[in-house]
Amino acid sequence: MEKLEHLKSAVAALSEISENEKNGFINLVSRYLSGEAQHIEWSKIQTPTDEVVVPYDTLSPSPDDPAETKKLLDKLVVLKLNGGLGTTMGCTGPKSVIEVRNGLTFLDLIVIQIENLNSKYGCNVPLVLMNSFNTHDDTLKIVDKYSNSNIEIHTFNQSQYPRLVVEDFAPLPSKGQHGKDGWYPPGHGDVFPSLMNSGKLDAFLSQGKEYVFVANSDNLGAIVTPKTLADVKGGTLISYEGKVQLLEIAQVPDEHVNEFKSIEKFKIFNTNNLWVNLNAIKRLVEADALKMEIIPNPKEVNGIKVLQLETAAGAAIRFFDHAIGINVPRSRFLPVKATSDLLLVQSDLYTLVDGFVIRNKDRANPTNPSIELGPEFKKVGNFLSRFKSIPSIIELDSLKVTGDVWFGAGIVLKGKVSIAAKPGVKLEIPDGAVIENKEINGPEDI
Repeated sequence: MEKLEHLKSAVAALSEISENEKNGFINLVSRYLSGEAQHIEWSKIQTPTDEVVVPYDTLSPSPDDPAETKKLLDKLVVLKLNGGLGTTMGCTGPKSVIEVRNGLTFLDLIVIQIENLNSKYGCNVPLVLMNSFNTHDDTLKIVDKYSNSNIEIHTFNQSQYPRLVVEDFAPLPSKGQHGKDGWYPPGHGDVFPSLMNSGKLDAFLSQGKEYVFVANSDNLGAIVTPKTLADVKGGTLISYEGKVQLLEIAQVPDEHVNEFKSIEKFKIFNTNNLWVNLNAIKRLVEADALKMEIIPNPKEVNGIKVLQLETAAGAAIRFFDHAIGINVPRSRFLPVKATSDLLLVQSDLYTLVDGFVIRNKDRANPTNPSIELGPEFKKVGNFLSRFKSIPSIIELDSLKVTGDVWFGAGIVLKGKVSIAAKPGVKLEIPDGAVIENKEINGPEDI
C-alpha cells in the first residue's frame, strides 16, 4: 500500500498523460502488486476440444447472395494494431510501412484489401489504426496518401504509461526522463479501453457497426492455427476451468517451459486475430471486467532497471460469453517478424491478388520451407542489398545462410540447402544458379 500511495502521488503530477491513462496505469500496478501476475495453476490446464477451438472446415460457408454479404460487411470495422516499430528489422518508423511486395507496404496491402471489399459489395468497411506514441506522427503523414481512396481511415492512440523504476517503484519520468524513453505502450490488450476512451467505439455503434476484426498490421493471414516449433514466443489456446483461455509463455512456471514449447500438448497457436462484438466490448470496459493476465516485461533504460506491465488482447477471450477459437490452415498465417519471413512473402511461394498474398498452388508441400538467415541479413536494408532478386523457392524444404553471402538474379533453390561463407570471405551465388540438396562453403561447391 505504501508503494502504491507514493506511486499515485508521483503519477498525479505527470502532465503528459490523461486522467484515463493515469487511472488505467494505477489500476494495472495495483493488480500486479496484489499478486495477479502470478503463474497459472498448471494442473488445471487442458487441451481444448473441437467445441472450444472449432476446425475451420466445419464453419458455415459465407452467403452466396452478394446483398446478404453486403449486409454483414456493413456491420464490420477492421482494426489493425499499428503501435510497433520495425526496430528488430533495422527500420526506424512504423513496421506497417515496410515494403512487402511490388513496392507495396503492409499498410498499402491492407488498404487495397478493404478497398476491393467496399467496391465489390458496395459496402462501407472502415479501417482503424491503433497507434502508439511511437508511431502516431509518422502514421498520420502516411495515411494522407489514401485521402482519395474508397475507404474511411480512422486513427487513435493507445495508452501511454510511465516505465517503473525497479529500485523504488517510482515512475521513470518523475526522475527526469521525460522523453520517449520514460514511457511505454502497455501491450495490445490495451486496445479495448483505448478504443472506448477514444470515442471511436461509441461512434461506430451509432453507425450500426456490430463487430470489429482486430489483427497485427504485419500479419497477412488469419485467426488461430496449428502450432509449429517456430512458434514458441506466441501464446497458445487452452481450456482452463471450463473456459477457453490464452496462455502466454510469461505465465508459464520455469519448470514447465519446455513442456509449453512442445507441440504435443499445446497444439494451437494464437495469431492474435480476433473477431469481437462491439457491444460486448462496451459492456465489459464499462464494468472494468477485462482484467487480463499481467505480463511483466523487465527492461533497462540508460543503465536504470525498469519494469513494463503489459497485457495481451487475446487474453480477453475468457471474459466474453460463448467465445471460441477457429483453427485455420497454417497457410493463412503470414506474419513478418524477421527478414526470413520477408523472404517467404516476397518469393514465388506467394502471388498478389487484390491486396491479398495468396499461396502458389504449384507448391506441393503444404508447409512453408524453414529459412534461417545469418546476422548479415537481419536488417531490411542489408537483406535487400544481398539479393539481386529473390530466389525461386517453390521446391525448397530448408535454407540456412551464414556469413558474407550475396545472391545473384534468377537463382532456384530446391530441397535442403545450406550456404556458409568462410570467415573473411565474400561468397557470391551466380545468376541463374540451380542449387538442390547441397551444402555450399565456397564457389567450387556451386
